[in-house]
Amino acid sequence: MMRMAWRRFDQSAASLGRIGSLEVRLARSGDEVKQAQRLRYRIFYEEMSAVANARAAFFGRDSDPFDKVCDHLLVLDHDTMGAPEIVGTYRLLRQEIAEKRKGFYSAGEFQIASLVSRHTQRSFLELGRSCVLKPYRTKRTVELLWHGIWSYVRQNGIDVMVGCASLEGTDPRRLAPQLSFLRSYAPTPEEWRVRALPGRGISLDELAGGEEVNNLAVLRELPPLIKGYLRLGAYICEDAVIDWQFGTTDVFIVLPVERINTRYINYYGPDASRHAA
Repeated sequence: MMRMAWRRFDQSAASLGRIGSLEVRLARSGDEVKQAQRLRYRIFYEEMSAVANARAAFFGRDSDPFDKVCDHLLVLDHDTMGAPEIVGTYRLLRQEIAEKRKGFYSAGEFQIASLVSRHTQRSFLELGRSCVLKPYRTKRTVELLWHGIWSYVRQNGIDVMVGCASLEGTDPRRLAPQLSFLRSYAPTPEEWRVRALPGRGISLDELAGGEEVNNLAVLRELPPLIKGYLRLGAYICEDAVIDWQFGTTDVFIVLPVERINTRYINYYGPDASRHAA
């Protein structure tokens, strides 16, 4: 079987932003992608509940075939000893690459093809595999990640961002307050609806019980990256899917660029210049 070579990386890829010692940019080599995979393993498998196969455990890296066709957004800390340390990452897959290669990663859980086919004049970007090292889970790091994504969106003419967002745990009933809050806070209009694959979905509407929910308390419990999606104006689709390998319950995010809160566009700059290096 022929192995797919790593995609060619731009060794001179420019910085997409900087705050103090932290910089955001794309990976410039296969070795940097491997470092990001080690970070993902450390967080998903050692800190959270993902179940490693023999290969992942042996190499200490979270990897899959999509890594070879995606761009990898990195946050690096330049104040660490020796070389800068990768402390955060996001995986980016543009529609034109997905259509030439393996499709979208999230198509393994959700019917994303039907969404894309309804919006043939738009360019889609899938976001995924996001994680940040625990000491860096601060407003500054998340802000820099979003600055990098916004820069990438502007540079590549992206119209819509999509992807799975995860809540830790595989018991939807325990997560019902968070899931029903997400559904009620950011309901999806018909034109942007995406359902789970047949037999995979759990309806968020059915999880919503009659009991009183403290929305402020629920909001505080949400992962920072999901809260970031909500602040930007993302829609949350109506199904959740359990990812047994990663020990998570996933929802599908749809964020048309024109829906992004103008407050954030003004903050980062229409040309993503706020934290330009």
